[in-house]
Amino acid sequence: MTIPMVSMITCTTTTMPTDAQVMKLAQWLSPAYPVGAFAYSHGLESAVAMGTVPDAAALREWLGDILFQGAGRADAIFLAAAYRAPDAAALAELDATARAFQPSAERLLETTAQGAAFARITGAVWPADLPDLTYPVALGRAARLHDLPLLLTARMYLHAFASNLVSAGIRLIPIGQTDGQKVLTALTPLCERVAEEAMAETLDELSSTAFLADIASMTHETQYSRLFRT
Repeated sequence: MTIPMVSMITCTTTTMPTDAQVMKLAQWLSPAYPVGAFAYSHGLESAVAMGTVPDAAALREWLGDILFQGAGRADAIFLAAAYRAPDAAALAELDATARAFQPSAERLLETTAQGAAFARITGAVWPADLPDLTYPVALGRAARLHDLPLLLTARMYLHAFASNLVSAGIRLIPIGQTDGQKVLTALTPLCERVAEEAMAETLDELSSTAFLADIASMTHETQYSRLFRT
């Protein structure tokens, strides 16, 4: 895919996030936050093994597809819906939909394991009623409980998602750290665009056409040698 040109993104609210809000999100989405994100490649390990993603340019295209047409967009929609969920029943129904939307056993593991870890550590540090949920649903709910800006939360979630997969690509392909940062920099405007568009989308607009990434997550289940859980 050719990553679409992205114009300057403008915030949908006139309220600027506070330093404390930005820092809390930075902590939640840091590689140091113990959700185990480093253990998941979202099928990238299989794609590299098959020769589909042999270099930095291919990694950028692969991740761009996932962000724009696959799990990135879907996760942003789930996150926003969780943030706006009116009650526990609506949140539980949304989480069930997020689980059903996963295309493979490994992708289900990826979102449920990270979501449970996020809920556990966040509830321990900032006591709140945060049940085990899929990752974007848990983050959306937590952001609402802590009165964090929705758009900023979605942007930073997608950037962290892309950053984790770039880190996996650096180790798997392998590519250098500099090339990895170039890939992430190129993807950052797309993270912003997808987050902004998700603010106006509903569950009725859920879709995923990143089929090769979905298939890669399935073939990874039987891959002979693996470094990652997915």
